[in-house]
Amino acid sequence: MNVPPPNVPKAPEPSGGTIKPAAPGMALTLYDVFFDDDGLRAVWGIVLFLAIRKLLVYCVNPIAAVAFAVQPDPDGLISAGSTYVFEGAGAACLALTTWLMARMEQRPLAAYGFGREYPWRRFAAGMGWGVALISLLIGLLRAAGLLVFDVRLLTGPAVLRSAAIWLGAFVLVAVLEETYLRGYLQFALTRLMTPIYRRVFRMQHADRAGFWTAALILSFAFGITHNTNPGESPLGLVSAGIAGLLFCLSLWRTGSLWWAIGFHAAWDWGQSFLYGVADSGLIAQGRLFATHVVGRPVLSGGVTGPEGSILLLPVMGIGVAVVLLTLPRSNAGVAAASASPTAVD
Repeated sequence: MNVPPPNVPKAPEPSGGTIKPAAPGMALTLYDVFFDDDGLRAVWGIVLFLAIRKLLVYCVNPIAAVAFAVQPDPDGLISAGSTYVFEGAGAACLALTTWLMARMEQRPLAAYGFGREYPWRRFAAGMGWGVALISLLIGLLRAAGLLVFDVRLLTGPAVLRSAAIWLGAFVLVAVLEETYLRGYLQFALTRLMTPIYRRVFRMQHADRAGFWTAALILSFAFGITHNTNPGESPLGLVSAGIAGLLFCLSLWRTGSLWWAIGFHAAWDWGQSFLYGVADSGLIAQGRLFATHVVGRPVLSGGVTGPEGSILLLPVMGIGVAVVLLTLPRSNAGVAAASASPTAVD
């Protein structure tokens, strides 16, 4: 005969506001739309980052222009003064935006490429290689008769003064552009793409695919942003995108933007001040030399400058070898992108 089990008292319901997990098949809640197990969903993080940055720039740039009485640069020329004002304001807006996202997502700034491991050493190494490789490209152009140095424009103390001023200006340019396109956006877009490769395509190395998909998108977005420069060319835009991928490779190896910031600053400084050539179609006031190009633009770079020359490609290939041979292999950037929120620095 079947005997019914004794009545067992039920355990008391948990108190203290414990939230029970939703049962399978329950309707999606508003919370689920905006958040997942890792916090704010990546797509909303990207939207919020872009919106905050845009709002800050919209408010800060006009104030900076009036406060420092910045005059428009002559067509085709850039001044150190306007570079400090607008690039500095842009870098400050991005720094604040990135910090706000770190606070909201409860992640350390290191997750967005600002690791504390050897920052000055990597920055200095990037600067050294930036000067070396732009010098190699200029040397190739000059040896091939594609670039002619006309006259030296500065002498005496003016050389060091202008060199220091422009170096500071291009550090701001590098901080702005690297933070914008290879900082938070690279992190968030990697977070967005990685689950797609993992769940839809069942890829074993979904984190790698997610990182490099984000890198391709943002690197060629970086190239397209140069389209407004006077004298820019299609090859120059592609070259800027390739440079962006080189910087992403350094981020992939170290999880840090410092090498890329140093290289970017030194490369621009070498073009604009040290050798006096056009940088994406822009020529700097207070440069050391006056130069002109000779021959077909696809070889000489034309009005775009060395970045518009096909000779840039082997130089970038050397840059890839430099990153692979000199930077440690940690893939810290990918690890950070897939990590759950942690305490903020």
